[in-house]
Amino acid sequence: MFEMYYLFWNILGGIFFPLLVLMIVWEFVWKLIAMWKAARKDSPIWFVVLAIVNSLGILSILYIYVFSEMKSKRTVRKRKR
Repeated sequence: MFEMYYLFWNILGGIFFPLLVLMIVWEFVWKLIAMWKAARKDSPIWFVVLAIVNSLGILSILYIYVFSEMKSKRTVRKRKR
């Protein structure tokens, strides 16, 4: 019985460990890009939220492509007036 569990976890460990490392690297890269953008756009609230929340990069990607663009469009409109 013990040999079956050992074999099962050995196979799963071989599959999931590289996947886990890839997920950690993925999160780290997106988080750094989003935090850099938040700092450059003077958004301290977003910077703190991005530093605290881990979401496999989903929140970071949303900030980079949606929320940071919304703020920059708002500032462009204010300058044109």
